[in-house]
Amino acid sequence: MPPKLGLTFSEIMTGGFALGAADPAAGAKQGSAQNSQLSLHCDVTIDNLQSFVDDPQHPGRLDCTVDFPPFGAGIPCEPGTFNLFRAANTAGERWMMYQCGFAAKGRSYRIVGRKIVQHGHAAEVLHQITTLYTLLHQGDAASGATCGAGTLHLGAKSIVDLTKTLHVTNAQNHFEVLQGLGMYLKLFLGELWQTYI
Repeated sequence: MPPKLGLTFSEIMTGGFALGAADPAAGAKQGSAQNSQLSLHCDVTIDNLQSFVDDPQHPGRLDCTVDFPPFGAGIPCEPGTFNLFRAANTAGERWMMYQCGFAAKGRSYRIVGRKIVQHGHAAEVLHQITTLYTLLHQGDAASGATCGAGTLHLGAKSIVDLTKTLHVTNAQNHFEVLQGLGMYLKLFLGELWQTYI
């Protein structure tokens, strides 16, 4: 039996971020004022596209490195999780979730980022799918105390770069490449259609 089609892509998100902040908007404002930015370099891996589409959580694996001057550059993260348009705790919302842990200066931290896609806000679609509201937690779990916050963005150049990194894995021919891309884009665009229309 041939291996299942999968998908990988990469993206870089950067924005104002401040230690001591507990709210992403406040952290972004404080970080921008202090010229303090955090960059998250993400590689997303979906091993089985059909399972990814069928699972309502739409989960994938997240491999990241972090650039944040107080901690350092190119800090490797442990494998984390990515979710595309999972159900939110608030009615009329979908979340794109990013979670990963790393160690810096002898301490463990966990990044939890959320892109919030809200029903009926079609004019803001680009902003919503490119804005990651991010919290930094102490320890290995998202339940740890919040010790930093900010808002990361996927800029115009990064969007173009992301599309160039889309790669269908285990494809045996060009048709299967198109099939894999179609499965992912049908889910992505279909969720946006249901949310905004």
